[in-house]
Amino acid sequence: MASRFLVTTGFEDECRAIHDACSQPRRLSLLLAHRSPSERQQIKATYRAMFREDLAGELHRILMANEGDEVKELCKLLYLWVLDPAERDAIMARDAVESGGGAMDYRALVEIFTRRKQDQLFFTKQAYLARFKKNLEQDMVTEPSHPYQRLLVALATSHKSHHDELSRHIAKCDARRLYDAKNSSMGSVDEAVILEMFSKRSIPQLRLAFSSYKHIYGYDYTKALKKNGFGEFEQSLRVVVKCIYNPSMYFSKLLHTSLQCSATNRRLVTRAILGSDDVDMDNIKSVFKSSYGKDLEDFIHESLLESDYKEFLLGVAKAQGVNNLMKSVWNDP
Repeated sequence: MASRFLVTTGFEDECRAIHDACSQPRRLSLLLAHRSPSERQQIKATYRAMFREDLAGELHRILMANEGDEVKELCKLLYLWVLDPAERDAIMARDAVESGGGAMDYRALVEIFTRRKQDQLFFTKQAYLARFKKNLEQDMVTEPSHPYQRLLVALATSHKSHHDELSRHIAKCDARRLYDAKNSSMGSVDEAVILEMFSKRSIPQLRLAFSSYKHIYGYDYTKALKKNGFGEFEQSLRVVVKCIYNPSMYFSKLLHTSLQCSATNRRLVTRAILGSDDVDMDNIKSVFKSSYGKDLEDFIHESLLESDYKEFLLGVAKAQGVNNLMKSVWNDP
């Protein structure tokens, strides 16, 4: 009955519980971990209507008030968890630009640029400008340029073309261009051809081109890159293609890698969880199981020491079961 009440009234009871737990990050994590992106946005709207307060702002206040690394990391994840996608991506992009050691975290930027539709990336750039008073594309520019940078600039250009309708004919033509762009004698690919294609195609259209490539030639384009060249551009291109062509596989691997090094790199774990949530956590969990022979929930349990941060990740991994239970309660006669 409680679940039915929440569904029909817009999460009022949930918001009251969240409001009462605002000074307790662990309780907040248990209340929010299993919620889908759409549910979190509904909770935010209901919370604002009920208490005239922004839930993300409240979580940011808690984040700033906590000094312990463990609690602070959980609070940061909770804060990002409830933000709308554009705001979250803007913060994560800034974090990538200002990555420690002076080296830009290009992979984090690639993940942002390849998992958003054209209009979504536009709002991310607007959020970045509003929050940090800087232009995201300009912040990505370095001297000398990095292959990742050139690929990201091309993708940013493609987002301005707004080609929404997919074309199988164009995908087949692009697949052949990708094949012809390989220069086996030089052990490299024609960078100009790749950058031109990336600057003119949407992410879904590029995904269709990579699918056509496999259909025509019998193997993934990433395998062709691995076979024919190990230059810096080819290595960067392989990562970008993996993000575009099979994001579920990419984030499944990132989760596996990040959880193994979680003791020293919680930032990577947070990035993996947030990216997986944006792509399709249910599908990623399925891919994780088939790739590594373990449920994501079990792997988290084995990999991390006991902590509130771990409990939150377990809550995310259990989300499908919780949501199915809620659906069964709702559908029971």
